[in-house]
Amino acid sequence: MNLDRKLFWDVDYDKLDWEKYASWVIVRVFERGDVDDIRQVRRHYSDEKISDSLLNAKSIRLDRLYLAAAVIDQPLEKFKCYLNQQLNPKLFRF
Repeated sequence: MNLDRKLFWDVDYDKLDWEKYASWVIVRVFERGDVDDIRQVRRHYSDEKISDSLLNAKSIRLDRLYLAAAVIDQPLEKFKCYLNQQLNPKLFRF
C-alpha cells in the first residue's frame, strides 16, 4: 500500500505488516489521513473489515467520527468510541 509516510511517523513504515495490523492502520488513516489516503484504504481492505475496525475502535476524534459514519453508512450510535464518549462526558470549559 502506498500511504503518506507522515501518517505512520511513530513506526517503521517499511516493516509495517498491513494485514496483521489492519484495524490499527484503518483507524489511523481515518483519523489523520486525507481523502486520497482513505480511498487507498478502501481499495486495499474489504468494506466489512473497514466497518468492523471503525465500529470497534477505542477512540476516534468526533469530527473524524462523522466522516467515518458517512463513509460506512452507519449511525454514530453504533460506534463503540461514540458510546464511550457519551458515558464519560467532559467537564465544561470556562
